[in-house]
Amino acid sequence: MTDPTLRTALRHAETHADPDGIAETPIPGFVIIRADHPSELQRSILQPVVCLVLQGSKRVMMGTDVYDFAKGDSLLITADVPTLSQITRANPAAPYVSLALDLDPAVIADLAGEIRPVPSNDVAPVRVDATDREVADTAGRLVHLLERPASLAVLQAQLVREMHYWLMSGRHGDAIRRLGWPDGHVQRVGQAVAILRRDYAKSVSVAQLAEAAGMSVSAFHQHFRAVTSLSPLQFQKQLRLIEARRLMRTEGCSASHAAYAVGYESVPQFTREYGRLFGLPPAQDTKTAQDRARAGA
Repeated sequence: MTDPTLRTALRHAETHADPDGIAETPIPGFVIIRADHPSELQRSILQPVVCLVLQGSKRVMMGTDVYDFAKGDSLLITADVPTLSQITRANPAAPYVSLALDLDPAVIADLAGEIRPVPSNDVAPVRVDATDREVADTAGRLVHLLERPASLAVLQAQLVREMHYWLMSGRHGDAIRRLGWPDGHVQRVGQAVAILRRDYAKSVSVAQLAEAAGMSVSAFHQHFRAVTSLSPLQFQKQLRLIEARRLMRTEGCSASHAAYAVGYESVPQFTREYGRLFGLPPAQDTKTAQDRARAGA
């Protein structure tokens, strides 16, 4: 990445970043992430995405696998998987800055017929590699487009498509291509995942999810776990707890209010499950985050 791209990304983040350092852009699925200090461990369920680091470094863990990446590297995630992540190098003079673009199954399916398949036996959902030159160049043009609003509406779609093209033409093209197979297991499980992400606070039966995926209940269980590493119930539970944590930290909600807002009927159950996932009870976890934020300010 060139310095002008970094400077443009920083300008956008300084104006648009939320308290978590995430700066939305007018380009759907494209965000800029900035942090002035190393972060605590963050638990999340990431959807298919590519993340390019412009400055600083980050660590992502999935199960026992650990991925470290820094300036000039890209993180590619090709399934909805639970991860732990931590920004490991950042300071006010040289903040952590990265670009993240959601992978779009519709764009992938459209391109699949035009790109020669790249055979691969690599089925890992998380990968870190040096950023390909063509991917870096396209991402840079996307960033610079943010300061040219008159051109944005005309050019953004073709640049997002070009970004997908270069990713699919690279070493992990086969894994990305599977996201666009309408009858593939990843895509069908993705339809169920979309329901869980949308209706995480509601009671959704496995039978409903299996029907949406076009599978029997037993086959759905098997393929859902193979793609996400979690059962549907575990997936929904983590979504609820992650959202509850966000409500308490960014909107000042009490533990009981957050519990009910994400679909829990029992605050003690919420407290137990929150502690198991994040290591601390809700109130203590929120206070720890507030103390850390004040210390870093």
